[in-house]
Amino acid sequence: MSDLDLDAARPHMTALADTLRNAGVIHTPQWADAFAAVPRHHFVPTWFEQEINAKGITVWRQQRARTDDKHLAAAYRDVTLVTALDPSTAEQVDDTAWTGFPVSSSTLPSLMAAMLEDLTVHKGHRVLEIGTGTGYNTALLCARLGDRLVHSIDVDPALTDTARTRLQQLGHTPHLASGDGQKGILEADRFDGIIATCSVPAIPEAWIEQARPGAIILTDVALGIAGGLVRLGVDEHHRAIGHFTATAGSFMPARTDAHVYPQAHRPERAPQTDTRPTALTAADIQAHYPLKLVLAFHLPETELVYHLDDITGATGIQLQRSDGAWARVPFTGDRTVTYGGSPDLWKQAEAAWRWWNTRGRPTQDNFGYGREANGNASVWYIPDGTRWHLNTH
Repeated sequence: MSDLDLDAARPHMTALADTLRNAGVIHTPQWADAFAAVPRHHFVPTWFEQEINAKGITVWRQQRARTDDKHLAAAYRDVTLVTALDPSTAEQVDDTAWTGFPVSSSTLPSLMAAMLEDLTVHKGHRVLEIGTGTGYNTALLCARLGDRLVHSIDVDPALTDTARTRLQQLGHTPHLASGDGQKGILEADRFDGIIATCSVPAIPEAWIEQARPGAIILTDVALGIAGGLVRLGVDEHHRAIGHFTATAGSFMPARTDAHVYPQAHRPERAPQTDTRPTALTAADIQAHYPLKLVLAFHLPETELVYHLDDITGATGIQLQRSDGAWARVPFTGDRTVTYGGSPDLWKQAEAAWRWWNTRGRPTQDNFGYGREANGNASVWYIPDGTRWHLNTH
């Protein structure tokens, strides 16, 4: 990267750091300095933005961070920048646009900053990053802690190699590796912090083994209907105890192979059983992330999908369980639920809705998360200790 490019970007780097500090996302000077010192556009020279093209097709349009102010400003917005599409679903539709599903991205800076603050690092701390991606977050860690204390792993060797080159161009030489980040990274010493920019269904055993007592683990835990960021402290008994963070965020699922993308296995759905009135609407579920989290606690083995009626074109939210039961509510404002299989699925959803309302609609940081040494995990409502056990096997 030339000095000229860096000079052109510096006002945007400073502006991003100021924006994050003024918003209260950054509250330590060291992280403000890191964001002001690391050029995001160097790690994300191209990205994809979703749009509807002239033919009415939803596509991902490629963008480039050129050195003029307009294009540099686009790279320093507080938004997630999609950097790669699943090659098995990507189809080029014109010179700069593709269809497909995103598989890698540069996380929106405010979420990155909040997670880095929650990691609570200090001088001399060694950190393991799961998901090198573009290398931008790795560079921020290097700017804060020094290269020798930063270790990062990504399942995709191509991403790791590109990140290594870009980091070296800025003078950074952290420890990088390629492989399944859920297995951690083989090093001579353990870590004071582990931060993951991918979601996992449960906290991997390897992370516990590679964390020092007192270490912080920060990751997105996927629980079916919803998941969330948890901040956990590891103790000398190999337990990881903590809570969901006030920062809401979600990441793409962790992969075990660079060329295999997770595909949800969905059983055949039960035939429609009945329709009845309900107090719980699609708008309620969509509008309240903490409610989705509470639904996930009450309804294990259940996922939330957005449903499109092929005949009417109406959209709705559908909960569906691994045994084939399902229940659907529309976005039209119609307070009815249509379901197939057991009626208990929606009854449990309504019970979770009532539970959340009677406790004053608590936010996600009112819920704890714990992993025992044997791998068992649970969540609980911190004010009164109401607990739900999670299926981690």
